[in-house]
Amino acid sequence: MPKTAPPLKPKADNEKITINLGFVDLGHIDLLVRDGFYSNRTDLIRTAIRNLLDRHAEAASKSVVRQQLDLGISHFTRVALEGVRDAGEMLDIRVLGLATIADDVSPDLARATIRSLTVLGALHASAAVKAALADRTA
Repeated sequence: MPKTAPPLKPKADNEKITINLGFVDLGHIDLLVRDGFYSNRTDLIRTAIRNLLDRHAEAASKSVVRQQLDLGISHFTRVALEGVRDAGEMLDIRVLGLATIADDVSPDLARATIRSLTVLGALHASAAVKAALADRTA
């Protein structure tokens, strides 16, 4: 039995983060935007992050393999988790990207089927399920 259902489109295709920058760094960013190198602050920051990820792509790929991470989007439905429970199995979930646990998954079902949860990226699940799995989340 597959561990996950086919991927579903997440509610959003990105996650919002907040960073704190020093005034001088922010000024340099604004200077580059004003001089037309980037369309806005977000464009510069995204470009910088992509460039750093490209620079470290080989090391990241090796780490994904070494840590046995599922790359991309993994969606766990109530039906799939009930199947895991009924088979007497438990999941060790390791995702680099987005892991979603369906809204109709109860905290009890999540605890009965998920032994460990490691998400590098974003986890979309109800607050109750996140709380139920808090001691199993790395």
